[in-house]
Amino acid sequence: MEKYKCTVCGYIYDPEKGDPENGIAPNTPFAKLPDSWVCPSCGAPKDMFEKV
Repeated sequence: MEKYKCTVCGYIYDPEKGDPENGIAPNTPFAKLPDSWVCPSCGAPKDMFEKV
């Protein structure tokens, strides 16, 4: 699965790890994240992420 990087702070969303602290289970692809999900590091919205 593809990783995505926050263009604001550099946080990498790794689908294999998910974002358990914010209710996102491991193995959740970026495309399946809810529209309300934001960068756990800086709060940037999903549209501020790019594929890496």
